[in-house]
Amino acid sequence: MGVGDVAGLIAAVAFAALVALSAVPVLKLGGVFKEAARSVKELTEHTVPILDEAATAVAQANGQLEKVDTITTAAADVSQNVSALTALFAATLGGPLIKLAAFTYGVRTTVAKRWKAR
Repeated sequence: MGVGDVAGLIAAVAFAALVALSAVPVLKLGGVFKEAARSVKELTEHTVPILDEAATAVAQANGQLEKVDTITTAAADVSQNVSALTALFAATLGGPLIKLAAFTYGVRTTVAKRWKAR
């Protein structure tokens, strides 16, 4: 066995030792990946029901908002109807009522003056 063979043998043993030493971190890294996969699986198992509940809550809130929209629309219609009724009342009875009030005030003032004059 020559010097070259001994050097090759030493290099082979050193390479085998390097591979053996680097296998430990690789195995530990494999364990880390396994733990990460398990954590992701657990997170998914807990997250999916929460997302389902959130979707249900959003759907219920949307239904309530539709009801509120209906109520708001009805209130706006009532407000318009009251406004129209007030305008109609002012247009039809407002003028004659003012004239009647002025007439009764005049009659009352006149009657009061005649009673004082006696």
